[in-house]
Amino acid sequence: MTGWKAILTLQEQWSRDHSHRYRISVDDAVTLYDEAPLWALRRSANRRRKAMHPTNEVTYLIDRNVNYTNVCTINCQFCSFYRPPGHSESYTQSIDEISARFTELEAIGGSRVLMQGGVHPELPMEWYENLIAQLKHRHPSILLDCFSPIEIDGIADVTGISTLEVLTRLKQAGVDGLPGGGAEMLVDEVRNDVSPKKHRAGAWMRIMQEAQSLGLTTSATNVIGFGETNEQRIAHMDFVRGSQDESIEKWDNGFTSFISWPVQLEVNSFGRRNHGHNRIELGVGASEYLRHLAISRLFLDNVEHIQASWPTMGLEVAQIALLGGADDIGSTMMEENVVSASGTTRVEVSTEELQMVIIRAGLKPRLRNSKYALLETPPAGEVLSELACPPPRQY
Repeated sequence: MTGWKAILTLQEQWSRDHSHRYRISVDDAVTLYDEAPLWALRRSANRRRKAMHPTNEVTYLIDRNVNYTNVCTINCQFCSFYRPPGHSESYTQSIDEISARFTELEAIGGSRVLMQGGVHPELPMEWYENLIAQLKHRHPSILLDCFSPIEIDGIADVTGISTLEVLTRLKQAGVDGLPGGGAEMLVDEVRNDVSPKKHRAGAWMRIMQEAQSLGLTTSATNVIGFGETNEQRIAHMDFVRGSQDESIEKWDNGFTSFISWPVQLEVNSFGRRNHGHNRIELGVGASEYLRHLAISRLFLDNVEHIQASWPTMGLEVAQIALLGGADDIGSTMMEENVVSASGTTRVEVSTEELQMVIIRAGLKPRLRNSKYALLETPPAGEVLSELACPPPRQY
């Protein structure tokens, strides 16, 4: 099919009548990226969001990030958080230190901890198993989404066992899900440039599918702005969509959501290297981010939730994203360290702030857990609803 208008017309027909499904092809998506005006993309993506989530609810999560170590051997050029082994600023937290952070989350009604670190070259498998078992025993109400695929790969390398066995033993110890970190761009040409020591795209996806086969919760992520082409951005989405089809067919368990955000360049080597005659355009502004998010909603027809990234784009742009395809605004992100290390100045908000952002978009806030099970929304949401601005014009 040619022409962005024809593609979006079929998408909007599908949003009105689910019997006329039209799956956007890779070529269609590139056409939309190259040619479609942002207003048209956002309108179609908003209609898809409403067709998939007709209650007009936008979900959010009360959680905490815990970085158990900053020791890492991968040396990604866009990461300002890691420290090499033996560095004076490196650390690995004790179980008691990590548990204290869980207790603080429980005090504010949190339900999930997202725990990630680096690829540590020395910690044995038993260290991870004991950590998870202790945390699950002390904090049984908290869901544990722990260790991104690159960490799982690193643990397997250090311990000499397969990634599937690592995942199996971690699940037995109490892990509930696997974070989507480390995907960045699932296109090896891009990965070889920005993180040559990181495993290839196929290894990332294989580990995610292994987690899905075990019933673990997973999410798919995407970082843009490395100087990649629109075709490469769509190739990333296509890899996610194809894997999702396979995982749902095999295990009835795929990615719960898709979250994209721009690379943060302020204080890392990837941002600093982009000087001189070979300078390329890096990073992503608000318009391009909103374009990417809208296309992801239209293209990823088998991923139920699209999340807006307020930590990198700000609450204002995240609110706009809620009317351009996103149905989730992420989490309060208590104690986020990785993104903030790259220059983002604010990476924690209150429950009330997230609720107000949702309400002022004319939508309804709903609290969830990491499995997207709906929880009782705090009463503040009802109070704020009475103060909400009139909803914006619906397309």
